[in-house]
Amino acid sequence: MLIQQNLSSILGCFRVKNVNLISVAGIKYFPPPKNYDHIEIPERQKLRPYDKVPLYPTNLKPPKMQKRLRYMRGPELVHNTLQLKQYGVVATGGGRMRYEHFEMARLVVARKIDTKIMFAIWRIDPPWQPVTKKGQGQRMGGGKGAIDHYVTPIKAGRIILEIGGKCEYAEVFTILRIIAERLPFKAEPVSQEIMEKKAANEKWREENNQNNLTMKYIIQNNMGGCHRMLSPFDHRWHGKYL
Repeated sequence: MLIQQNLSSILGCFRVKNVNLISVAGIKYFPPPKNYDHIEIPERQKLRPYDKVPLYPTNLKPPKMQKRLRYMRGPELVHNTLQLKQYGVVATGGGRMRYEHFEMARLVVARKIDTKIMFAIWRIDPPWQPVTKKGQGQRMGGGKGAIDHYVTPIKAGRIILEIGGKCEYAEVFTILRIIAERLPFKAEPVSQEIMEKKAANEKWREENNQNNLTMKYIIQNNMGGCHRMLSPFDHRWHGKYL
């Protein structure tokens, strides 16, 4: 009992009887918002509708065409950068866009875009390549079938559309993601910063690659007799853009 009383008396000396809380206002730093004064909103903010069938002169019969798969293979060398330097949808694989895909993208942009601060532009041509198809149940032969619909061939790296204006990437990400997921080929939403970062990472990998057995080296040296199993496009693009 004496020990407990002594401990309680000793600890009682360290007990705080009065507590005063003083609130101190700290200074927080928030980065300034981006300046969009240099951006001008055009008269047409939404995507313009495209024709389902290209217009030909009245005295000209619509020409037919072969498949020409080379229009979809390989990388896009011209329209592979963002003109507005803001946001867009880029194709990561080759394919064909039909009129229905154009209308899907146009309607999604028209419903979800804020025309007061945003606008969108096309980066691809309207459907122009004819695709023929024979009727159900017809036998082989009899010449080439009639024109069924028109498409626009797309290569990997092609910019499909762009969205610009006084907005952030987080505001338009949902719109771009919905469009990219509904296209008939692989695509993804991007911004100017994302594209620059990807280009820098790819360049860094090529410069700092320590593995000499790259796909290009294997194909050029016919290792394992791989030439028997590869197509001319593999020899040209070294396993990319299949």
